[in-house]
Amino acid sequence: MPFKAASQFAPYDQAAQFLNEIGGDLLSDEYLKFMVTELKPFIDTCYTTLPGPQDTFIMGSSMGGLISLYAICEYPHVFGGAGCISTHWPIGAGCMLDYMKQALPSPQDHRIYFDHGTTTLDAEYAPFQQRADRVMEEAGYTREQNWITRIFEGAEHSERAWRERVHVPLQFLLQA
Repeated sequence: MPFKAASQFAPYDQAAQFLNEIGGDLLSDEYLKFMVTELKPFIDTCYTTLPGPQDTFIMGSSMGGLISLYAICEYPHVFGGAGCISTHWPIGAGCMLDYMKQALPSPQDHRIYFDHGTTTLDAEYAPFQQRADRVMEEAGYTREQNWITRIFEGAEHSERAWRERVHVPLQFLLQA
């Protein structure tokens, strides 16, 4: 769970309830710091990579979609794109949407992909995604250019469903 979204924008009772349920602290900032200061430098040192943000992307599904969006917002100088698959918007009463309004990186040099299905847990995502789309437009992102939202009719919230469509965000993020 993105720390700044939960701590600054979630209703206090919802944030407290979430922390109580997980039985600990939110470690998202430490997780991102590890990726940016340890993991990525290790990969860039040990392998032939193009290390700049224009060639560095992050992607995840469900809560991984939230942390991917959080990563590009917190480290726009590291990540040039984020793939947010079946983003779990409802957690924290949608607090990530309010965080986005203040934290989205420049649309000039960043790409963001969103999607969701229409069954199982994904059936809850449409109203949140519509709000996210409005935030993207207000931030200056252009649909189909530096931001895409896709709806996969009949798709569920599962690794199997994500596997069937993973090529879509990859093609968008990795376009030349």
